[in-house]
Amino acid sequence: MLELNSGDTAWILTSAALVLLMTPGLALFYGGMVRAKSVLNMMMMSFISMGVIGVLWVLYGYSMAFGNSVGGLGIIGNPLEYAGLQSLLLDTGDTYPGLAFVAFQACFAIITVALVSGAIADRASFGAWTLFTVLWGTFVYFPAAHWVFAFSNDDGTVIGGWIANVIGALDFAGGTAIHINAGTAALVLALVLGPRIGFGTKPMRPHNMTLVMLGAALLWFGWFGFNAGSAVSAGQLASLAWVNTLAATAAAMLAWLIVEKVRDGHPTSLGAASGIVAGLVAITPACGSVSPIGALFIGAIAGAVCAWAISLKYKFGYDDSLDVVGVHLVGGLIGTLLIGFFADPATSGDPASPAASGLFYGGGFDQLWRQAVGAFSVMIFSFVMTYIIALIIKHTIGWRISPADELSGIDLAEHSEAGYDLSPVYYTNKVQRTLVLTKDDLDEAATKTGASK
Repeated sequence: MLELNSGDTAWILTSAALVLLMTPGLALFYGGMVRAKSVLNMMMMSFISMGVIGVLWVLYGYSMAFGNSVGGLGIIGNPLEYAGLQSLLLDTGDTYPGLAFVAFQACFAIITVALVSGAIADRASFGAWTLFTVLWGTFVYFPAAHWVFAFSNDDGTVIGGWIANVIGALDFAGGTAIHINAGTAALVLALVLGPRIGFGTKPMRPHNMTLVMLGAALLWFGWFGFNAGSAVSAGQLASLAWVNTLAATAAAMLAWLIVEKVRDGHPTSLGAASGIVAGLVAITPACGSVSPIGALFIGAIAGAVCAWAISLKYKFGYDDSLDVVGVHLVGGLIGTLLIGFFADPATSGDPASPAASGLFYGGGFDQLWRQAVGAFSVMIFSFVMTYIIALIIKHTIGWRISPADELSGIDLAEHSEAGYDLSPVYYTNKVQRTLVLTKDDLDEAATKTGASK
């Protein structure tokens, strides 16, 4: 039994809190990008993911992801091994408590599910989405997390996932299990639900860019816990991941803005926010295996390619409302595959035991094929399973709200609330200023002034 390290424990718990903050950050990011009549529903889709996945993770999700692989096949963890987490209450088999790792990985599961929601803004019923979070978390995310994140131990008493242990694909913090997985699911839901009313013919601009920028800032801030926290130790590897996360994201933002300037004539705040997320997505799988220079290249490539990829939905006619496919699926593929080119053996920090080498560092195609197998396996699995789940929901409780509710606003239809209280409303022009007041306003004013109602 190893001795607990309070520094490692503190770093993991702090990182877990940072990653959890990313889901409200995502809610702000997505909420600002939709129209005003949809902002609350869009944010609630992220918040309900926190509730549902948080409960499932305790009951059986952690066990399915990190339990001993059933039959030693590397496909799924034993859902009963850690069910309810009772057996982990006193677990101290590493330099940090077992529950600290449970907490950290729970936040990964939550945000992965929430990411998918951006593809179906404005038109999916809240009940259908909630059911989807249960089914998709159980049958898609938990198994994929087992494939990628569950490592076998040295003595062979614990068997983990096949991608991590058999294929040997590198995914430091979730390019496959999280971003490729969520981006593929987003594409499937966009196809099954169909486009919003007016897609391609009416403007559907973000209603509040201030929220978008605030959300992007929170995502960038939380992502340092996402990536550097995946080192599960406050040391050299965490420092490398932190610096690479900064470098790639900065490069991606600049690349996206350059593409916008050349293509459209002006850089936009939405482009800056989107470039930030594209860079964060791309460096996620690679942040522990490339140098800072490699991170700059990965970020720049992701920013430029994702800026182009978001236009594919207009060419092919699928309504990916908030560009989950163009940013997360494409960005995740870029980051995962580019490890095969930029993996630097010096990142191990030990010259006697170098890390994997990419094509540009003399490793040939060995790591590249491993990355490709990992990436496309998760992509195919996610597509098939999400399609089955989406069809089950479509032909049982149904996915879409009514056309009338979609046109009037999903916030009122699904939650009986409005994102913004616009009463009293003030109108101003050169001729007159009109104050619109409710009866309660007039009664209150009369009481205070003693005037007649």
